[in-house]
Amino acid sequence: MRGAERFAGQMAKKVVLLTGGGGGIGVEAALAFVEMGATVLLAECDRERGLTAQQRLCDRRPGSGVFLPVNLADEGEVEALCGKILTRFGCPDVLFHNATLAQMGAVEELSLAAWNQSYAVNLLAPLQLTRAFLPAMRERNSGVIAFVSSSGAAPHMGAYEVFKTAQAELGSTLSMELEETGIHVYTIGPGLVRTATAEAAIEIVAARMGMGLSAFYRQNESHLLSAEAAGWGFALSALFARRYRGQEIASVQVLGDCGLSPEGGPEPAARAPADNRAATQALTQVADTFFAQYQGWKEMNVFERQWVLRDFKKSVGLPADGAAETLRELLREGPAALGGQRVFLQRLQGYWERQYTLLQGYERDPVRREENGRIVQGWVEEVAALLALLP
Repeated sequence: MRGAERFAGQMAKKVVLLTGGGGGIGVEAALAFVEMGATVLLAECDRERGLTAQQRLCDRRPGSGVFLPVNLADEGEVEALCGKILTRFGCPDVLFHNATLAQMGAVEELSLAAWNQSYAVNLLAPLQLTRAFLPAMRERNSGVIAFVSSSGAAPHMGAYEVFKTAQAELGSTLSMELEETGIHVYTIGPGLVRTATAEAAIEIVAARMGMGLSAFYRQNESHLLSAEAAGWGFALSALFARRYRGQEIASVQVLGDCGLSPEGGPEPAARAPADNRAATQALTQVADTFFAQYQGWKEMNVFERQWVLRDFKKSVGLPADGAAETLRELLREGPAALGGQRVFLQRLQGYWERQYTLLQGYERDPVRREENGRIVQGWVEEVAALLALLP
């Protein structure tokens, strides 16, 4: 991928276990890992695809790819695979749960066997693999665990989406349990990519919605991402896992953070606000407001704190720690960096707008409701003032 050359060798001597690496986004991610110097263990059920992918990796760098056949729906095979990896390679540095089984159809139409198979591949196998390698990661206090999720509830996609979104919840749970360690857990979505697996699934769903496959892709053309770009997003997310821990991100976001565009060229530089002094003052106000709340959350009891932090993450799209780091970076880099964080600022504004709405429902004292409402509205207005200064 043009522009990614500067990451060459940055994962040298790292071992990556990538499930579902026989084709599509998986093999592109594997190739990107190899370009960055890693050795990739390809856990794949299709022997022909696995061997072909292994050869593609080894053509880039001899010995960089190892095909490991496994049926992820079979608990016994998964257990045997884990034992083989630990004996031969040790604990992987990166565990990337890319494999998927896209069962499509209405809830009542799909058999229980189909639901069970989807559960086995899309949720149980990632859980089993994580449990197998997590003790060794804890012992050395390092590692990356990435779950590949999907967007959520959608008609005729229940047997797929239910378990893929459950992966995101599993990732969030693990991230909180491991927050004081050197193990980084996050969830990433590839976006809309035209792979063979995606086409087969979308064709079924599109037909149920009275739409042909070509029409579906025409309507979503502006959102399409190439498999190569999505794969690089996957690989780079692991390289910068510390930045993304606890978050639910997307390939295109990672590419942007790394200064790459989906088309393969450099990302256009964000323009600084015309009034840098006003932007700096507005940013400082927003940051001061957030950090005051952030400190207050840390002083809550554990159950109240977890509820607040979970609500924040769902609204803003990244954990409070991630938001804190983003604001610190903005304060360090100044107004020139603001343009690249417009979406984050909009989501922060939306979070405070939601707090105002919630306040109207749970504060019974009308005087306190009005007083606190003015305070929260002030937070919303601070972000709005900052956003108004962006080009």
